[in-house]
Amino acid sequence: MTGVLSPEQAFTGFANQAVFAVAALFVVAAGVQRTRALEFLDRTIFRDGLGIRSVLFRMMGSTSFFSAFLNNTPIVAMLIPQVQGWAKRSGFSASRLLIPLSYAAIVGGTITLIGTSTNLIVSGMIVERGHEPLSFFQLSWVGLPAAVLVMAYFSTIGYKTLPKYDNEDDRILNNDNDYHFDLKVPPGSDLAYKTVEEAGLRALGNLFLVHVHRKGHIVGPVGPHFILEEGDILTFTGDLASVDDLAARKKLERAVPVLDDTAESFPLFEAVVSPSSSLVGKSLKESRFRDRFGGVVLGIQRRSETIRGALGRVPVKAGDLLLIEAKPGFDEKWNKDTTEFYLVSRKGNHNIPMSEKAPLMLVIVLAMILSVTLGVLPMVAAALMAALIVLLTGIVKRGEVLGAVNLPILLVIAAAIGVGQALEVTGIAQTAGGFILSQTQILGVVVLIAALYAMTNILTELITNNAAAVLMLPLALVAGIEAGLDPHAVAVTVAIASSASFLTPIGYQTNLMVMSAGQYKFTDYLRTGFPVTVILMILTVAVVNWRWT
Repeated sequence: MTGVLSPEQAFTGFANQAVFAVAALFVVAAGVQRTRALEFLDRTIFRDGLGIRSVLFRMMGSTSFFSAFLNNTPIVAMLIPQVQGWAKRSGFSASRLLIPLSYAAIVGGTITLIGTSTNLIVSGMIVERGHEPLSFFQLSWVGLPAAVLVMAYFSTIGYKTLPKYDNEDDRILNNDNDYHFDLKVPPGSDLAYKTVEEAGLRALGNLFLVHVHRKGHIVGPVGPHFILEEGDILTFTGDLASVDDLAARKKLERAVPVLDDTAESFPLFEAVVSPSSSLVGKSLKESRFRDRFGGVVLGIQRRSETIRGALGRVPVKAGDLLLIEAKPGFDEKWNKDTTEFYLVSRKGNHNIPMSEKAPLMLVIVLAMILSVTLGVLPMVAAALMAALIVLLTGIVKRGEVLGAVNLPILLVIAAAIGVGQALEVTGIAQTAGGFILSQTQILGVVVLIAALYAMTNILTELITNNAAAVLMLPLALVAGIEAGLDPHAVAVTVAIASSASFLTPIGYQTNLMVMSAGQYKFTDYLRTGFPVTVILMILTVAVVNWRWT
């Protein structure tokens, strides 16, 4: 609007290869999450009898490794309940483990080009400016020793800087945000004749075992020494994703009918039961809900009281919120008739975990990595090819692509690249870069690298890591190249500093994810993250100075 940029310049970010690579990697990450391809991690890391240092080392090592090649958000999301469960069983505070989990995911993302979207953005921006892209493992010169040092720090003395907050033994019943769900212990289940604690059904993070329905009788509240039997119906409170995840890991069956055996993805709807509904006073079984309404109730939320009994046999009340799995158009059909439901809204799709395709998903990821490492395909082509295979094999359905791709992040990346263009066109990058150079030139190149790192790192704690990289790279290149630095030295410095967000919960998404689970305060990140920030800064400056100057 101001004429600083032409439309072509303003929207050049939407044609940047980094945007397409990041979009494709979102689809690949969704495939990994859908197939539970990393399920073995929780069995390997969180074994009973291990000390906190051993678990920290295993957890951080595994998280860093897989975060180097995959989106770290689903990895952290998968491990949070496992951390909480192990901490509860072992008598440790989960708050001594969750910040290290987030930090391991962050430093793991600095190991490879695809470890985080920031790396791809920086590489794409230097290509636009006529330089060679970063190679797949070029960041490993800093990222790998960083992961080792951070792991060693927390496994020895670092975990002592973390607070000891008491774990919540159980979730509060009838939480307004939780549904009640039923899962069944099938014949021949490994959980049969084990106690609830032995079966790993305590300290489940986002889930809580409310009661057990056995042969017409309700047992609850359920203690840790209650022995499960085949055919037991277990009622949990929580969210659907966590229930599906638990069912896949523990091989529990749905206690409600399956809508369609041939489909793997279903639309989900929320419906508020109207006082005039024919459902009121009847159980779902008595009302023949599936036949009459063409859907299956997966969960019930009732705010006024705790639901007792198997969901299919609980009398429905006016105001109950039903989570319904149904075919497309369910909301349109029943919103026209408010006698049954006040309101019906669509929530997205219900994706049943497909663990049998986990080996295939791992092969796809490995092939993508090898094709880039060996120079067979450029990064963007390898990521798009991997995403295409994920779609063709049905691991992620075509209708689920938009849900897998984080459009707001892609828009921020593309638009921020346009802002970077404006910094150059207006001369701000040259002026700022020249000022940085003039202030550090007399002190040497090491001070310049440290200054660029510190400025980027401060910026990333205040805004997103991607925006910090886009805004800092143009002026950092001006200062660095004028001082005789290799453009890749500048790119690596900015990429690492943009990701190294340890001082605040808002600087990086995984920090925010563990905040509630660990009951952390803002100051916990500042106190724990400061030594890690210093370690990363010293290491980055030393390696960049040694390797590229």
